[in-house]
Amino acid sequence: MALVIFDDPLVAEETALAIKKLRRKLKFPDDVEFKYHKSRYEIKKQFLETCSPFRFKIRAIVVKKNAIYSNFLRKDTDSFFNYIVMQVLRNSRKSIKHAKLKFDKRGEKRIRDELRTYLSRQLDNKHKDIFTDLKFVDSRENVLIQLADMVAGCVASYHKGEDVELFKILSRRVDDIWEFK
Repeated sequence: MALVIFDDPLVAEETALAIKKLRRKLKFPDDVEFKYHKSRYEIKKQFLETCSPFRFKIRAIVVKKNAIYSNFLRKDTDSFFNYIVMQVLRNSRKSIKHAKLKFDKRGEKRIRDELRTYLSRQLDNKHKDIFTDLKFVDSRENVLIQLADMVAGCVASYHKGEDVELFKILSRRVDDIWEFK
């Protein structure tokens, strides 16, 4: 899982525009979604090269599923996702404050509401003010969610010993990557 963090909303908009322009340059329809594991190597490379010049930070957690000992977390993927997101935000060394969080709109509304409540409680958000807004957006309509998917896929592949050259494109944007144990 990866967070893509923009300190400046204008840079986020410029990055989104660059991704949309890349999609047109590649002659893809406007509704085509960039997904790491569904993209050819050359598409991944062009995508990452397009985005890497923009100022953003990457915070990621690498999860080796065979290292998860909790039966509950192994079986309840929604709770596991919530827990991982909370860990990444909690361990941000106070670099994430007043954030506007956007997540891929997956699952039903009840599950999304559970994530919102869980993060607010676990992070003591009322007092620590880690996030001011939490929204769920359709990844097909939001290229910055697609950027997070591409980054997460690249980080995961790199930690499996694959796609080293692709990871090098992003390496200067990496703030922190840690392994879940």
